[in-house]
Amino acid sequence: MRRPVTVKPATFLSVLALFFALGGSAVAVGVKVTPQPRCAQGAIRGIAEVTGDPNKGIANMPDSFSSANTYFSRKFNCTGGAVQVRRVDTGVYEVKFVGNPAPSALANAIAEDGSSAAVNRLPDGTFRISTRGATTNAGQFVLTDKPFIVFAF
Repeated sequence: MRRPVTVKPATFLSVLALFFALGGSAVAVGVKVTPQPRCAQGAIRGIAEVTGDPNKGIANMPDSFSSANTYFSRKFNCTGGAVQVRRVDTGVYEVKFVGNPAPSALANAIAEDGSSAAVNRLPDGTFRISTRGATTNAGQFVLTDKPFIVFAF
């Protein structure tokens, strides 16, 4: 004699969720995904992780633009052009993504001491990055030489 099959509500919901999960994946596989153009609006158009020369530190960077690999641990320009950096003053740097139309950027200091970075776009398309220490002097942030990363988009 066979016993009737009883399905608990939790089992039913689990099977239903599995069905929709697998069905959703099948639909996703059937949709053609086209990559975003490299320099499209909204895309990351440039990355510069500026660490300075490992033997001299970031404070000893030149005051003229350079694209030497020793100053970067990572760099990318969607146009294929150069990524250049220079040190303007203590804690103030400028980064160029040559030929890149990026209107905005985001920067962050690479430090575990609570340091931060700010970025402004200059009229010629260069990005000016200011790195600040975690401590303040009479309520003012003190500019300090810190490695940083900047994303242009």
